Amino acid sequence: MYQAIVFFPLIGFLIAGLLSFSPNNSKVDKAAQIITASLISIVAIMSSFAFIAHINDHSVVHIKLFDWMAVGTFVVSWSIYVDPVTRIMLIVITSVSALVHIYSIGYMSHDNSKPRFMAYLSLFTFTMLALVTADNFLQLFFGWEGVGLASYLLIGFWYRKPTANAASIKAFVVNRVGDFGLALGIFAIFYLFGTLDYQEVFQKAESLASGTSNIASTISFFGYNIGSLNLICFLLFIGAMGKSAQIFLHTWLPDAMEGPTPVSALIHAATMVTAGVFLVVRCSPMYDLAPDILSLITFVGATTAIFAASIGLVQNDIKRIIAYSTCSQLGYMFFAVGVGAYGAAMFHLFTHAFFKALLFLGAGSVIHAVSNEQDIRKMGGLSNYIPFTHILMIIGTISLMGFPYTAGYYSKDAIIESAYLASSGFSSYAFIIGLIGVLMTSFYSWRLMFLTFNGTTRIEEKDISHIHESPNVMLIPLIILAIGALFSGFFFKDFFIGTSSELFWGNSIALHHHDHHHIPFLIYYAPMFLGFLGLFLAWYMYLKNKNMPANIVKMNGPLYQFLLNKWYFDELYNYIFVKPAKAVGYFFWKMIDGYIIDGFGPDGIAKTVLNLSVRAKRIQTGYIYHYAFAILIGVSFFITYFIYRNI
Repeated sequence: MYQAIVFFPLIGFLIAGLLSFSPNNSKVDKAAQIITASLISIVAIMSSFAFIAHINDHSVVHIKLFDWMAVGTFVVSWSIYVDPVTRIMLIVITSVSALVHIYSIGYMSHDNSKPRFMAYLSLFTFTMLALVTADNFLQLFFGWEGVGLASYLLIGFWYRKPTANAASIKAFVVNRVGDFGLALGIFAIFYLFGTLDYQEVFQKAESLASGTSNIASTISFFGYNIGSLNLICFLLFIGAMGKSAQIFLHTWLPDAMEGPTPVSALIHAATMVTAGVFLVVRCSPMYDLAPDILSLITFVGATTAIFAASIGLVQNDIKRIIAYSTCSQLGYMFFAVGVGAYGAAMFHLFTHAFFKALLFLGAGSVIHAVSNEQDIRKMGGLSNYIPFTHILMIIGTISLMGFPYTAGYYSKDAIIESAYLASSGFSSYAFIIGLIGVLMTSFYSWRLMFLTFNGTTRIEEKDISHIHESPNVMLIPLIILAIGALFSGFFFKDFFIGTSSELFWGNSIALHHHDHHHIPFLIYYAPMFLGFLGLFLAWYMYLKNKNMPANIVKMNGPLYQFLLNKWYFDELYNYIFVKPAKAVGYFFWKMIDGYIIDGFGPDGIAKTVLNLSVRAKRIQTGYIYHYAFAILIGVSFFITYFIYRNI
């Protein structure tokens, strides 16, 4: 069964990829859509069955398929490794992917490259599944780079659009920075432990930490002796930062919204961006032995949570607001990991997939209804025209804000409570930031909802007649996601973080028990209170007193510009990295290539030979006395040479 789960999407990619070379017609398009959506749906059903069937145990399935790399005695196999962590990722990836495939049938109905789009979606799903089912770091790296490739193709799907091309290149380049760190971490693992197999690495790491092995405890890195485990965990975390868009390596995520909206839901809300969280949780037995790095992860995650949330407060593009929300929620997951709450991090990853995919696809339904408009300042009053989309997005919003008994309520509160109870470095900082983030998240989420769906419409009268509710093929996936956004937290909380967590997780993660029963009353209810406060502020500012936002902007102009321009990270990176790189490239182009190579290299030599040839042909006059004179000069030269030599 697990082989089918991994490779059915690959089959769908190959079939749809071949169909994309066929002449465009409705039958080819339908075939590509039905085949890919059917295969992914079958995979989603099988993944759900596997998750439910093993929910009361922590059994591990290990299937070796073949050896795909062998150097001497070092052999790397392609295997399928399924434990509780993998099963969670399988159900998240396949269920969201299946719904996105179905949704795309309606959303991309007017596109001329449907088979190519469906092929890319299936390719992404296959590489993501290869990543999470790996039993070694090399196979993980294959999937890691595969999702990077698929992300590049999907973000730049509309390649005739310059902004989409720029966004795909940006995503590719920024992720290469993180991937370089991941590669160095894998090199260090092999250098120290002589293996890339997860379980062997974790066992040897434990022996190294306990001092019972002869493995070097430090590594010389740029002239400094650094603890081996600290260095490995740090380098792996750099890879996780890039893929999960943490601060400093986050700039690609908002720009990735240039891709079609189903891409945003699949890659940048529910699956690819969670790969970094998955990596750290998968390696939790090793990270538990490097508390300094966990403190760093706590700080980076908490800082990302507040940084991204602050930017989301003032953004006006409906997809970018949700994108920064994703970046912020990933920060919550990381600081949960940092304080040792690995189960809570995976729980939020699980619930976040439902409500964030719901919000992205709901935003796509809005964009589809208003003829591709994405600026929420130009909307308003849409609840009268697309009521079903409005209701479904309300469900996603209340789950994101942490409304009582929704999915987000259980998982986000568990993270904040874990930060409060932890005693590790920066845990207090993470707790405070987590509470502030709840207020900001609720505010910008309801700001989006009120400006989009409530109040007087700001849509031009000539365009109002074109507003329409999305077809059922787009609404049904939203309904399924809404059910998950409402109930997944309630039904699965005990398995992730409750009384059944030990039986559920087994040895797949490092478990730390926090006694959530002795949390003070105010601490326990603070996230809920702040969530409702954010709702009230958004209602008051955008429905009750509509002049208030403009007045606040006038009073805080520099701060508003600072947030609107995303803390000026793009401008800073442009000044530090992009301009110098362009200057170096220009220098090599004009001076090295143009002046030196073209001047003295092949082109220069060719021009010199041509000039000499033009002059030499003038000697070929056809007169015998000219040739006799040339021969006489030559003979005279040789006679003179030999006379001079014999003197």
